[in-house]
Amino acid sequence: MRIARGEFVLLLNPDAFLEPDYISSLVASFTDQSFGMATGKLLQAETGLIDSKGIRMTRSGRHFDVEQGRPDTRHPTPDTREVFGVSGAAAMYRMAFVNDVTVGGEFLDEDFFTYREDADVAWRGRLFGWRAIYVPHAVAHHVRTVTPEKRRSLSAATNMHGVKNRFLLRLKNEGLYLALRNAPFELTRDLVVILGALTIERSSLPALAWLWKNRRRIMEKRRAIQSRRRVSDRDLAGWFV
Repeated sequence: MRIARGEFVLLLNPDAFLEPDYISSLVASFTDQSFGMATGKLLQAETGLIDSKGIRMTRSGRHFDVEQGRPDTRHPTPDTREVFGVSGAAAMYRMAFVNDVTVGGEFLDEDFFTYREDADVAWRGRLFGWRAIYVPHAVAHHVRTVTPEKRRSLSAATNMHGVKNRFLLRLKNEGLYLALRNAPFELTRDLVVILGALTIERSSLPALAWLWKNRRRIMEKRRAIQSRRRVSDRDLAGWFV
């Protein structure tokens, strides 16, 4: 990402495979200068079900892939639409967006390690006034191995980072208005996560210790982001449902 010099950059997972016109279709979708992120329709390679049509946010502090697990219905004249953000499995970014949202020399925050870094970039981009677009006629196939329902089969380290990243995402990006608005939903989910770490998934307890140990660095990142934000929480609230 640091050495890329093109107008656009595509991030592609090693288990994602593009149909021939995926890249050209996404490039053509950047007609509005406010769009910094784009994704096509990602299908689950084994089932043909929807894998992702972008990222959606919830009031409980979670994010999901749009329509994941639903059947694919190909319409002869599909329309593009705006989404909150794009999955990092096959994401295209405008280089101007990359340069603008990079903080501390990092586009993808290396503290995330194992998932949610794409949601972090999307949220930060939204705060800085950028938008994301979904292009349904750009199609890719993704061999996804990690979903919420497979949590018990994942490694302890993966689950620990998942807990850590849940809180890190909000600590960096969420403003006071959204924190208060979403508090009943977020705090309820937080309680479930913490109780789970204290009882059935004790291997995830180091996530909480990590957050405390690195609290100053997290707050430094938060200040750098919040001081540059161009969009209010009130304007973003509609994306958290």
